[in-house]
Amino acid sequence: MKKIEIDDELYHYIASNTQSIGENATQILRRLLNLSPVSASNKEQNTRIKEAKLDVKPDVITKIEDNTESKTTDIGPADVFNVLNKEELAMQKGVVGRFLFILSALHRTHKNRFSKVLEVKGKHRIYFAMSKEALLDSGSSMNPKNIPESEYWVMTNSNTTRKKLMLHEVAILLDYNETQAETLRDFL
Repeated sequence: MKKIEIDDELYHYIASNTQSIGENATQILRRLLNLSPVSASNKEQNTRIKEAKLDVKPDVITKIEDNTESKTTDIGPADVFNVLNKEELAMQKGVVGRFLFILSALHRTHKNRFSKVLEVKGKHRIYFAMSKEALLDSGSSMNPKNIPESEYWVMTNSNTTRKKLMLHEVAILLDYNETQAETLRDFL
């Protein structure tokens, strides 16, 4: 089996066509291209090669219909679950690493609306800003961190419960339903 690199738009398309939990990219593409499933003799060979599973939940998948153009600037509320990879998430260093990883996935999925995170605030300080200095100016002990692959910064010097509340609020602002927001929060 060969490895190939694909861009984010293609990855999202493949992931959005997942029909069952644990279905891998090869199975999805074979189905979409009307090719026969992998034969039993090929399965033995495939077990030696670790394939990345598309870890998505069927009830939160947004399908992209054939013959339609996809505008990928803002994919849709359910698609962050297609972007989040539980194995990569587990490899992040501590709660702060997972927190930043989830926020980065939300940013990639919702670039056009991610500025809504700036509305998430505490009583006396802001949690998100466009610069490190803005966070530092709003309070002491902020420990600001850049959200990877974005221009946004987040306060990370809070307990895990506060970070979960922040993730939940961000998810709601980005139009996730309560169940999806709780699922996202529990990834932390």
